[in-house]
Amino acid sequence: MKKTVIVLAILMAAGLPGFGQNAAEKAVADAAAAFKDAPAVAEKPNWWTNSALMKVDFTNTQLTNWAAGGYNTATLKSFIDANANYKKDDMSWNNRLQLDYGFLYSADKPFLQKSDDRIYLESKWGYKAKGVKNLNYSASFLFRSQFTDSWNYATPAVENATKNDWMDIRALKSGFLSPANTNIALGIDWLPTKWLTVNVAPLTGGFVIVRNEELRPKYSMPQFEDGTYKPARFEFGAQVKTDIKLQVNDNFNYTTQLVLFSDYLDKPKNLRVNWDNRFDWKVAKYFSFTVTTYLIYDDKIKIVSEADKALYPEGRRRVQFKESLAFGFSYTIASKKQ
Repeated sequence: MKKTVIVLAILMAAGLPGFGQNAAEKAVADAAAAFKDAPAVAEKPNWWTNSALMKVDFTNTQLTNWAAGGYNTATLKSFIDANANYKKDDMSWNNRLQLDYGFLYSADKPFLQKSDDRIYLESKWGYKAKGVKNLNYSASFLFRSQFTDSWNYATPAVENATKNDWMDIRALKSGFLSPANTNIALGIDWLPTKWLTVNVAPLTGGFVIVRNEELRPKYSMPQFEDGTYKPARFEFGAQVKTDIKLQVNDNFNYTTQLVLFSDYLDKPKNLRVNWDNRFDWKVAKYFSFTVTTYLIYDDKIKIVSEADKALYPEGRRRVQFKESLAFGFSYTIASKKQ
């Protein structure tokens, strides 16, 4: 902008009659001095940093005359991890949305099955505690559910079973908002390092929602006076949440979150545990290898298994564990650092 004005001053000076060389040089010098002394216009600060990781994984197993047995299989999985974080002075607001969805095809079943399904939303507001190092006051909101129905498939007792034969004897496991966990937690954050955050929230309240009436007994939902089950259960207790984000190098990072919750209103000694781990190894510019694990223990969820169905027809409490290894295409979009 300054250069443009100086050039215009030169052209104007040169084009005016009666202007000598000395006068033109003086006009240019005066214009340059005026802009030099003028205060610089500060750029508007951007308090937001945004990023989004998108990943697509595909695996295929094809068998031909394979003596050991097995089935031809194919899987397709997608994953999105989006972050929008605000930081200004002593206040912060961090938002994270994770979406997982995947399909599995196996030659022994004439239909697609769901392999991955997860919705996870977390939003946390923080304000730095005055006079105390590494502590923030915090208020957070959490929502966890899945997109579509999940089923247990028993093997039909007929030969050459059709898709309808499989569908007739399947059992519903979960669905959208069946269940869904949501809570609001008030407490403090302890941030001893850049990669570790420990949140202690002695005031944590929320709801467990089971929209599908068929699934409510499985998730220990309370009952109305007529014996039917309520669609939601209120919980109020304390929560401790630990987050670790380690960037080992440009190609390898590890994130983990451990959440412990105790319900003041119902058996506070029985802790609910959610522990997620994710290892990402970037092997090329747009390709990565990922290992994820999920561990859940909730004494209000009953797991039905064929092995002990005779003893526990309604299921019993168990540790839930899921592991996934995937290789595929990944792409990250991130805002530039200010």
